[in-house]
Amino acid sequence: MIFSSLNFSTCYHLAFRARFSWLAGGSLLAVALAASLAAQFSGRQPATVALDIGLSVIRLLMTLVLVLMTQELLSREFDRRYFLNTLSYPHPRYSLLLGRFMAAAILTLGLMLLLAGALALLVWLIGKGYAQSTQVALGFHYLVTIGFIGLDLLLLTAVATLLAVVASTSSFVLIGTFGFMLIARSFGAIVELLTRNAMVVGDAESYRSGVGLLSYLLPDLGALDVRMITLYGRMELLPAGWPWLVLSSLAYTVGLLALAVWALQRKRFA
Repeated sequence: MIFSSLNFSTCYHLAFRARFSWLAGGSLLAVALAASLAAQFSGRQPATVALDIGLSVIRLLMTLVLVLMTQELLSREFDRRYFLNTLSYPHPRYSLLLGRFMAAAILTLGLMLLLAGALALLVWLIGKGYAQSTQVALGFHYLVTIGFIGLDLLLLTAVATLLAVVASTSSFVLIGTFGFMLIARSFGAIVELLTRNAMVVGDAESYRSGVGLLSYLLPDLGALDVRMITLYGRMELLPAGWPWLVLSSLAYTVGLLALAVWALQRKRFA
């Protein structure tokens, strides 16, 4: 079997030794405080503002959590030479890598679902206190939004896994993953801004063409942020090519994992 019960039990032991429960509790508190305080600053749309801010905090915090889990499950495996014991078991290297990736992904996505449920409950309570002209959609629209966020986090987990294999220090996993996240989540919005308003910078066309080249190298994670459909309850606000967006993101994730497996197979341990 690719993922042995021993592999999974070791992963979860390492994760909770890294105080994953404290991370989960802190994340839950941060989302609740951010959403509650944001609702106080909006007199007419408190539920919409609370949901918007809450989703932003979830996307940011979950990226930090997946990086910390990948560091604990993979980077420190090499830093502390635990691989001398782990690789002594009769299973291939890719089993170790994919098992650790699955454990980090399950922990991150499970926590995301917990935070999403808590945010939905909080927004529902806020909405009960004030009737807005435009109600937020916390049903199917919200589930679709959370699904797209989960795909975003799954791809970032694959990025962190690859960096954990090829990087010489665990700190580069944090820097590299957040750098990838910032570029992949923002370049699409920058291109769209330059297309609509060419007066933002000088020679906007060449600047837009240069930034647009990133679309051939990186997935557009900004397009996976489809919160507008739940903020305003309109499914037509989904990106026009969303099936291709989902497939390309999944393909990119598989490609990164294949590259990580290849790098681990060729990695020489001192």
